[in-house]
Amino acid sequence: MRIQLLSLMLLAWVVAFCTPAQAAAKIEHWQTSQGSRIYYVHSEGLPMVDIQVAFDAGSARDGSQFGLSALTSGMLDTGAGQWNADQIAQRFESVGAQFSSSISNDMASVSLRTLTDKPLFDKALETLQVILTRPSFNEADFQREKNRTLAGLKQQEESPAELAHIAYYKALYNDHPYGHPGSGLIATVSGFNVTDLRNFYQNYYVAANAMVVIVGDLSRSQAEQTAETLISGLPVGHKPEVLPEVVMPVKASKQHIDFPSSQTHVLVGMPGTYRKDVDYFNLYVGNHILGGGGLVSKLFEEVREKRGLAYSASSSFAPMFRKGPFTLSLQTRNDQTVLALDVLNKTLADFIAQGPTEAELIAAKKNITGGFAMRFDTNKKLLSYVSMIGFYEMPLDYLDTFQQNVEKVTTVSIKDAFKRRIDPQLMQTITLGGSDKKSEK
Repeated sequence: MRIQLLSLMLLAWVVAFCTPAQAAAKIEHWQTSQGSRIYYVHSEGLPMVDIQVAFDAGSARDGSQFGLSALTSGMLDTGAGQWNADQIAQRFESVGAQFSSSISNDMASVSLRTLTDKPLFDKALETLQVILTRPSFNEADFQREKNRTLAGLKQQEESPAELAHIAYYKALYNDHPYGHPGSGLIATVSGFNVTDLRNFYQNYYVAANAMVVIVGDLSRSQAEQTAETLISGLPVGHKPEVLPEVVMPVKASKQHIDFPSSQTHVLVGMPGTYRKDVDYFNLYVGNHILGGGGLVSKLFEEVREKRGLAYSASSSFAPMFRKGPFTLSLQTRNDQTVLALDVLNKTLADFIAQGPTEAELIAAKKNITGGFAMRFDTNKKLLSYVSMIGFYEMPLDYLDTFQQNVEKVTTVSIKDAFKRRIDPQLMQTITLGGSDKKSEK
């Protein structure tokens, strides 16, 4: 029986990665009686469903206990109801289902991928529901997970990339809830006790703060029943207070962190855009030309192709509920740091002042729209998009109108948006690597 289940699961995986989802997903939305938001897309042809339950409970809700959201999320499947971690894993494995939990700055979520055959689906859904509504937070499990987290944080101190990003977010956000690493710090995690996790769970894992996303081969009525089953065991609770606005830097800053390495990590940026920003598409398309388009971007051309200063150089916007970071990054030899940084900053300044050419814009639009359908060509990818749309309460036709919004962008609108939103005089610079006389000037 188990071999047959695994074979069916393997076949489903093959179909999932070979069968594209509908280009224009019809997203249906409703609320439960407890105030939970539900987002549903019916997808036929594959006897599977992807389910995600998300909460406004990401690392931005840690308060002063940095890492609390991450550790709480990581402990959900270590014990729930009458089952321990091994029994939970066995229940999912026996029906070919996959479970995961994760956090971001804004969101904490649990996800399930399972076959829709009723006996298999019912067992997987029951397991998810118990994990979601009756986690044990056993003391022994907590101590084990806490020690594992602390070991990971200790190891992180040997990673220049991780250390650079921690310093970079601190430079951009200071004391804002976005300013600390999601995994926490050794000093904060060391002080946790199991009651802290229970309190965090009770405050944030509530129906009024929940969103359920369902994508797959379930009917509307089945989706409604599934959502009610998952949420009914949670207390109603209430939504947390809205996160504060990001305070923009008042001047540029530069910080070098010594690290025993032959390469220097360079991060330059400032708070950029948020999910419902009216400038989003201008900034998005413009960034594709500047440094988000890989081998054809301006940064790659100037830093790598013309001067060979780095293996790659890129830029990105990371929109969140509040302004996420706009970041330019590269990694270069210690003795080339000053030159690479100068080229990076000059490329940005020139782009803000001059904007893109018409030819660059046409090429960027073709690249973005030409590959857009591949971004949600499986139910799992589509689930991620629908979750983003639902969590940030964006228009339900976001996917349908995405390419139209890209086509509306002009060279003038890009130049205008970048001039208003990105100021070279406010950029925060972090360099981390081996000391060099040139880089110390």
